[in-house]
Amino acid sequence: MKHDIPRDGLRPNFWKRPLSSLTPREWEALCDGCGKCCLNKLEDADTGDVYFTRISCRLLDDQTCRCGQYENRKTFVPECVVLTPKTIGTVSYWMPSTCAYRLLYEGKDLPDWHPLISGDAESVHEAGQSIRGWTLPEFEVPEEDWEDHIIEDL
Repeated sequence: MKHDIPRDGLRPNFWKRPLSSLTPREWEALCDGCGKCCLNKLEDADTGDVYFTRISCRLLDDQTCRCGQYENRKTFVPECVVLTPKTIGTVSYWMPSTCAYRLLYEGKDLPDWHPLISGDAESVHEAGQSIRGWTLPEFEVPEEDWEDHIIEDL
């Protein structure tokens, strides 16, 4: 399993450029490694409100906060959202409020704990902004009970 997000050799402050101008490596480096996007969500059909649960995708390693099959995730989880500069506009509402992709799409700055700002990949965990160690695997909780595991917006 790949645990690190390569952030070396990138253009200085690349995250301040338009998202559409980022290289694939720069795009991937925006990820803070929190794992929040891998939490299963419930969407209210009437209001469109999205609720995060503590139920994680079957592929998530909740200690590393990384996907165990990142390159092949769509094979195992067809509904997994592949985030790109072209899709961010239609799926940003589905991302956690702290997500770098969502923040930048909304014209906001990265938080101080983001590894691109802090220079430390562990800063997201030290700031309490990751899901490390507190999720439940989706196969352990029947889908009809997911509502019992809704958490506050992340």
